[in-house]
Amino acid sequence: MAEGAVSTSSSGGNFTCDDFFLTSNQYRVPVGESMFALRGAPGIMTAGTAQKISNTILSCTAGVASFLFSLTALLYLTEFDQKIVAALAAGLFCLLVSYVAAERPNSESARALASLSERLLAVEDGDLVSPAPAAVQRNMPKLAAAVDSLFAEVRASIENAHALGMYDPVTSLPNRLHFRAEADKLMSDTLDDSKSAMLFVDLDRFKMVNDSLGHARGDQLLIMVANRLRVVVNAEYTGSARTRPLLARLAGDEFTIFFPEIDSVDEICRLARRIVLAIAEPFELSQHSVDIGASIGIAVSPDHGTSIEALMRAADIAMYRAKSSGGGQHRLFDADLATEHQAKIDTEKALTDAVQKDEFVLVFQPQMSLVTGEVAGAEALLRWNHPRDGLRLPGTFIPVAERTGLIADIGDWVVDEVTATLAAWQRDGFDGRLAFNISPRQVDRPDFFAKLRQSFGDAGVPLSMTELEFTESAAMEVGPVVLEEIAALRADGAKIAIDDFGTGYSNIARLRSMPLDRVKLDPSLIADIEISEKARVIVQAVIQLIKGVDCQVVAEAVETVAQADILRAMGCDTVQGYVFAHPMFEHDFVAWTGQARDRDVKSVA
Repeated sequence: MAEGAVSTSSSGGNFTCDDFFLTSNQYRVPVGESMFALRGAPGIMTAGTAQKISNTILSCTAGVASFLFSLTALLYLTEFDQKIVAALAAGLFCLLVSYVAAERPNSESARALASLSERLLAVEDGDLVSPAPAAVQRNMPKLAAAVDSLFAEVRASIENAHALGMYDPVTSLPNRLHFRAEADKLMSDTLDDSKSAMLFVDLDRFKMVNDSLGHARGDQLLIMVANRLRVVVNAEYTGSARTRPLLARLAGDEFTIFFPEIDSVDEICRLARRIVLAIAEPFELSQHSVDIGASIGIAVSPDHGTSIEALMRAADIAMYRAKSSGGGQHRLFDADLATEHQAKIDTEKALTDAVQKDEFVLVFQPQMSLVTGEVAGAEALLRWNHPRDGLRLPGTFIPVAERTGLIADIGDWVVDEVTATLAAWQRDGFDGRLAFNISPRQVDRPDFFAKLRQSFGDAGVPLSMTELEFTESAAMEVGPVVLEEIAALRADGAKIAIDDFGTGYSNIARLRSMPLDRVKLDPSLIADIEISEKARVIVQAVIQLIKGVDCQVVAEAVETVAQADILRAMGCDTVQGYVFAHPMFEHDFVAWTGQARDRDVKSVA
């Protein structure tokens, strides 16, 4: 089958959409014909004409009988009163015949219409199968045929709608609803000692195709991916209909494959590798060669769950680990992933109440100038005073907060706490600068910069006492409106820094044009500068690049005096790390800075 072709076959059995529609269409009639039959003018007129002829014959017969009766009475009766009685009898006879002729069609039509009404009311109970009543078929055959055709058309429409609701309209694969129902049936039919497997397939870089080529081309790509998955799955299928794999598209770029019975976990892992390789092959799409990939999570029953819901959840968790590890690979669910996932769930629940319960605290780490040897400022670092785990570092909860959107509330708390701290330090004569991190999710909020200014204004703290740190990736991706806001803050005295430089994607042109004061080197860059010549060459080149855009260089996580000496020789301006001081609570930091002013630290720097 060509990749662009659309197959309507379901991978979960021998049933197909085409089969379903063919079965339904045998009951269908053209709409024009059924509506014409409903109007029923020719059929009803023919039945009425026959009824009129019957009544005419009856009336004529009654008339002839009355004439003969009257003639007989005239010839044989001589008394006047006898003739009057005979005339009255003849008149009553004619009246009776006329009444019967008039009432006969009305009663039959009424009975037919009454039975038709009862048939229509039966639809309320779901009866769309019973034919038109016999009375209607006998007295109004065309109307009966129209009613039967109408019900056949309604049945066909319902069946077609049901089929469309069970299949994905783009790939013709079973959709989520159909997949869950069929997978549940297949799993309930499996043997007690057999193993089942669930594969969760998520496409890598599919969003780029949608954004660059449009959703229509994205749908074409999904069709091609579905066909490749069919080929791989059908090639692996050698069993009976009961063990046939079920392939479905859940939503977006997510596919699932359920194997009711497998021989071994190694077998299903080998299949996952084949799928990864198949999807990694380029797709020819409208004269474009499109390269995507697939991240696959695998869950096996009964090891990872005994229900379809549990297997899908486990496979989904494994898939996200495969994607976070770079994509283009598969990952088997295991106990470590389960523990990690449960920890994320627990963290998410606990974070919801952490702001209201005031469980966050700030610690402060000094920044030392390698030029003057003095304290050049400090960075405010967030800690979570967890009621059970104690102080938790940002890396253990910030990713969860960003994923759930709780980072907005946490970020507001940090801004308020920083301004309150600076206001207190300003009253005590502190004239340094305090840096703190800004999350990309905060920048996405349209009111962030206004609220930031309001917080500093309400506290009476000048923006010159703060430094805003943006991650490298966020700094490279912000739009022109955000850049204008950052430039306005800088113009009002705030310092702007890029954090963790060297780990993300940097646009040199953006680095040159961005309103920027300082660039902080990622700790991974300086970790080996004491022992690695390559590391020193790279750090030297990065420092020269930063100096070239007229920015200061800050090195984080400096742990030894030797590292500080090498960085000073390379032209680094400021260092921050354990070589000088650990992060401290506010009262300890205030005491430390007072002592630092009194002692000579230039020998270290």
